[in-house]
Amino acid sequence: MNRPARPVRPVRPARPVRPVRIGPRAAVALVLVTLIGIAAFGWPLLADRQSGLAHSQDAPWLFAALLPLLVAVVVATIADNGMDAKAVAMLGVLAAVGAALRPLGAGTAGLEPMFFLLVLSGRVLGPGFGFVLGSVTMFASALLTGGVGPWMPFQMLAMGWFALGAGLLPGPERIRGRAELLMLAAYGFAGAFAYGTIMNLQGWVLLQGMGQGISFHPGEPVTANLARFAAYCLATSVGWDLGRAVLTVVLTLTLGATLLKALRRATRRAAFDAAVSFDPGTGTEPESALERGTNGSGG
Repeated sequence: MNRPARPVRPVRPARPVRPVRIGPRAAVALVLVTLIGIAAFGWPLLADRQSGLAHSQDAPWLFAALLPLLVAVVVATIADNGMDAKAVAMLGVLAAVGAALRPLGAGTAGLEPMFFLLVLSGRVLGPGFGFVLGSVTMFASALLTGGVGPWMPFQMLAMGWFALGAGLLPGPERIRGRAELLMLAAYGFAGAFAYGTIMNLQGWVLLQGMGQGISFHPGEPVTANLARFAAYCLATSVGWDLGRAVLTVVLTLTLGATLLKALRRATRRAAFDAAVSFDPGTGTEPESALERGTNGSGG
């Protein structure tokens, strides 16, 4: 007598990996570092003629304030989400890859492939870790290329904001596939220009002897100086920023799907968002929610 066939349980599709959310403590740390960064970039616009403008003098103070705040963002994100050393290890690997990518194009028409990696990493890992990843990647690349100088802490801030913005885009549960790649490419294009513009502000206030229409005039109204700054950017950096933006778009559209899949697979296997509990049988071995779901011991 033939037994009836057992019904086949349908295979559920893999749950999309969501970016790591920003908890309250991480949000406070990010707000503090953002406020410090805005003040560091913008204070020369509000200074008078006798202020002795020199970002080379305030850069060490900014760097000293930035490092503990970066650590605070990581610690607060881990505390808010219960993540472990695996997340920090992933950040280290991605920062090393980004630092290695930067010398491949730096100095050649603004071509910097590291922007493409940071857009996708910020998308997968979330805004908090994205900010830290961007800052640490820029720090590591400066050490690798000998680019340490008064501009470095400003580059770390600007790159951190760039990767943070990618993590704040609409979540993957709302936008996936080709639409997600197009969104990331558009963000990478705009973000590459924004990064160049912010870094122009850091160097522009130090340059003297340029044309009257593009030079910084300490003590004059902010609106007048911003108009000169816009003219300065158009005259000096549009071509450089365009090369960076176009390369980011091309790499995102051609390699983005593969890298997103790899990052999400690594994040899912690391189970950053899995709750950790102890096996009641031994009382010592930690067991994640992911493991309980696979071995059938969890309720």
